[in-house]
Amino acid sequence: MKRREFLTVLAGATFAAPFSAGAQDARNLPRIGFLGNSTATLEANLVGPFREGLRDFGYVEGRNIHIEYRWAEGNYERLATLIAELIAAKVDVIVTAGTPAALAVKNAGAVPLVMVAVGDPIGSGLVASFARPGGSATGLTSMTPELEGKRLELMREVLPKLSHIAVLWNPANAYQIGDEKKVQEAAALLHVRVLSLPVQTPVELDAALTRAGADRVGALLVLADRLFLHNRERIVAFAAANRLPSMNAYRELAEAGGLLSFGPSYAIMHRQAARYVDKILKGAKPADLPIEGPSKFELVINLKTAKALGLTVPPTVLARADAVIE
Repeated sequence: MKRREFLTVLAGATFAAPFSAGAQDARNLPRIGFLGNSTATLEANLVGPFREGLRDFGYVEGRNIHIEYRWAEGNYERLATLIAELIAAKVDVIVTAGTPAALAVKNAGAVPLVMVAVGDPIGSGLVASFARPGGSATGLTSMTPELEGKRLELMREVLPKLSHIAVLWNPANAYQIGDEKKVQEAAALLHVRVLSLPVQTPVELDAALTRAGADRVGALLVLADRLFLHNRERIVAFAAANRLPSMNAYRELAEAGGLLSFGPSYAIMHRQAARYVDKILKGAKPADLPIEGPSKFELVINLKTAKALGLTVPPTVLARADAVIE
C-alpha cells in the first residue's frame, strides 16, 4: 500500500471510531417517558419547565438524555396503549400529571413513576404514605382540601350576588369525586346552589354546557381535569357567548379568556419533577422518595374578560393576583 493510501485509510478509521461510539452512546442514553394528557402544543408550557428542571441537573435532551413523548389528547381511554408504547421503548422512568394517568402507569407494571399534581395519592392507592410512598410511584401532589372553598370565596368576592353556579367535573377521575363533594360543602356554607355537571367525554361536555345555559346559572366553576384543559377553547367560548364569569383550576383557561383561575403552579411542579427523575436515574427508589405538596399557588385575573362582562374586580382581589391579563 502506498503511503498516501495508508494515511487515507488511517484517517477514515480514526473518524469512524468516534462516530460509531457516539451512535452507541445515543442508544444507551437514559430514557424518560413523558406521558401528556393533552397535546404537545397545549402542554408546551409544562414540557418547557420540565426540560429546564432537567438542565438544572445537567441533562440536555438529545445530548445525554432521551425523552419519549406520548399524548393522550384528552382521552383517558388512550392511556393504556400509550403506556405500553413507553414500556416497549424501555424507558427508565415515566413522568405524568393527574390521577388517572398516574393510576394507569402504576397498573401497567413496575416502571418507576414520577407523578405531578396528583390530587390524593394515598386515597387513590398510588402510595402508602407521603413520607414513604412504598411502591414504584413518587412525585408531587396538588392535594389541598380547602382549595375548592377558596375558589368559591374568590368568586363571591368578585360576584357578591352570586347564588347559583354550574360545576364541571369528571367522574372518571377518582379525585374529582371527592372534589365535587367539597364544592357542594363549600357552596352550602356560602348559600350558593350548585348545578353539578359530570363530564367524561367531549360529547358529554357539549351536553353539560347546554344544560348550564338552559339553567341560567350565574357562573361556571371548572375543576382540575385534563379533559377540561384539553377542551378549554370550547369552554371559554361557551362562557363568553353566555356572558358567564368562570373560575378555573388551570391558569390556561383564564389565559384563553376565562375570568379567573386559582390553583397550584403546574409549571413549577413540572420543573420540580426533574429532581425526582434525577434521583431515580442515579439509583434512588421511588418508594424512598417523599411526596411533596405545592410550593406556590397562583391567582390569575383576566381584566379583558371582566370588562366584556361589565364586571369590576375589587381592588382587594386585584392586589392578591399573581398575573393580570389586560
